[in-house]
Amino acid sequence: MLAVVAVTLPWWLTGYILGVLTVAYYFGVFAMSWDLLFGFAGEVNFGPTFLIGLGAYSAAILNAHAAAPIAICVMAGGLVALVGGLLLAVPALRLRGPYFGLVTLVAVLLLQNAIVIFAGITGGEIGMMVPDVLSVDASYNYWIALAFLIVCAIILFGLSRSAIGLILQASGQDTVGAQALGFNVVKHKLAAFCISAVFSGVAGAMLVFYQGTASVSTVVDIGIGVQIIIAAVLGGRRTILGAVLGSIFLIVAGEFLRPLGQINTFVVAAVALAVILFFPDGLLGNLLRVRERE
Repeated sequence: MLAVVAVTLPWWLTGYILGVLTVAYYFGVFAMSWDLLFGFAGEVNFGPTFLIGLGAYSAAILNAHAAAPIAICVMAGGLVALVGGLLLAVPALRLRGPYFGLVTLVAVLLLQNAIVIFAGITGGEIGMMVPDVLSVDASYNYWIALAFLIVCAIILFGLSRSAIGLILQASGQDTVGAQALGFNVVKHKLAAFCISAVFSGVAGAMLVFYQGTASVSTVVDIGIGVQIIIAAVLGGRRTILGAVLGSIFLIVAGEFLRPLGQINTFVVAAVALAVILFFPDGLLGNLLRVRERE
């Protein structure tokens, strides 16, 4: 029902609002990908923008320097994010406690420095423009983002409810118990990280071809990663779909409160903090609990 309503929005909303929602949909994919790893596998990835940045910059570089078509660039972005995710996760997942999160956070800082060092290719701190964009029509861009979001939501939600999702959830809640039952915990967590990497990388590449540029401030910055994490937790951990609600709330609220200046960030952060503190299951998580009680 919500998807049907969303499809009709371009018929009665302005291009400006459609643009805000388009960005929110891509952030929804980022947040869903993050929730698969944290909500089910129990691994806190403090650097989701490492995977997003790899996909975004790989796609942008291919398009800008090799004139590759958008479809090839997007697939390459997902592939590079997968390879980068494997190189990071294989050693990191063998660490326990907060060390996995620290490794992912340091990876973001390394990527930021690499972008600055190789400014001749990446554009450095200024960023780089891409010659091709998905479309100049706001409605068309909106429908592309919505279709992409729906496809990703179906796949990730299905995975979360499959045998793999159940094993990941068991591993995240009780690693020792899951290992005692014969499950290869590291292998399943690695699979979750790889899936998260592919979706993050592809979504990052799609965002670049929507915005027409790749820059540290839009796809790699640690602040973007924090926003993604808040969106996933705000929507509801282990719900996947709740991450979409959290992303739409943060992006839309942040945009419409922009005239308030610095107070904008304070208000949005305060609301998010209140929800997390008093409704730890998130927006969708609490709604599902109320329905179960009825």
